[in-house]
Amino acid sequence: MKINGRPYRTIWPVGVDTVEVIDQTRLPHSFETAKLRSVDDAARAIKTMVVRGAPLIGATAAYGIALGMRVDSSDDALTRAHDTLLATRPTAVNLRWALTRMCDAVRNRPHGERAELAWREAATICDEDVAVCRSIGDYGLPLIRAAAEKKAGEPVNVLTHCNAGWLACVDWGTALAPIYRAHDEGIRVHVWADETRPRNQGASLTAYELGAHGVPHTILADNAGGHYMQYGQVDLCIVGTDRVTPNGDAANKIGTYLKALAARDNGVPFYVALPSSTIDWSLASGRDIPIEERSEDEVLKMTGRLASGGVATVEIAAPGSHAANPGFDVTPARLVSGFITERGICDATREGLASLFPGR
Repeated sequence: MKINGRPYRTIWPVGVDTVEVIDQTRLPHSFETAKLRSVDDAARAIKTMVVRGAPLIGATAAYGIALGMRVDSSDDALTRAHDTLLATRPTAVNLRWALTRMCDAVRNRPHGERAELAWREAATICDEDVAVCRSIGDYGLPLIRAAAEKKAGEPVNVLTHCNAGWLACVDWGTALAPIYRAHDEGIRVHVWADETRPRNQGASLTAYELGAHGVPHTILADNAGGHYMQYGQVDLCIVGTDRVTPNGDAANKIGTYLKALAARDNGVPFYVALPSSTIDWSLASGRDIPIEERSEDEVLKMTGRLASGGVATVEIAAPGSHAANPGFDVTPARLVSGFITERGICDATREGLASLFPGR
């Protein structure tokens, strides 16, 4: 995707011992990058949400292993790097998937080869993510095209929650990939971008990247989506996910479940876009997904730009109040119209997933 006309991925190698990432904590007020040179740097970037989004978390963890192998390629070091990175975020299964793949790629190989093998494997994971997300866009595009055919030239209104675009992946995104494909094909599309409290990833990240790519969009307060659905101003919802279970339940940023309920009540199709690496085949249902509890400061405070141009964090709650801050909720399969994957669209059921991923 492009920022000021220049194409970017969200993560890229610099030489053979450094990885550079877009610092998403600085967006949308400042476009800055950060350099990662160690396992601890990669872990800190994931933990503090310098990088975020399930696919990008996995890609960053992969490079974290590769950076660690440059310093110490022993089995003990590999295990320590794996455990350090795995502990950073509990909900996104792509993290565990990428770490397992990296360890499998280097374990039982000669120590002198491990650093180079790990570096190549991390790069491959990133390249594959780009291809997978492009395919998700290809398979999701007909949904928007079909909606456009019913609109008689009016824009297709797509509601999304949180950020599941280019910034959440290496490129293209998951939920936003079909939107970018439609926009690039000349289909009139407009995005309702939920602000997504408390971290405001919709207002700060989704709106930022849509604007940079020229896609018309409007930021909504989180509680406004149902209202627009009631008045026929949402044609379909597309969201991402951090973990899907084989029965079709999907965990995504807190508030997604409420949008799915509103969509069902108003007859609005509700799709979840995901790469296959986000499916956790080991769990029975969404109730088994660990839900991350984040700092209450994210609810009690807010960061924004001042009239002077500076950026500041301010308290917004009554002094002495406490806050609960679950990072995710689970949308049950019955509320999901379908999954958009790199292999096609399927029902949000065990049978639907099995039709695209036989043998699992």
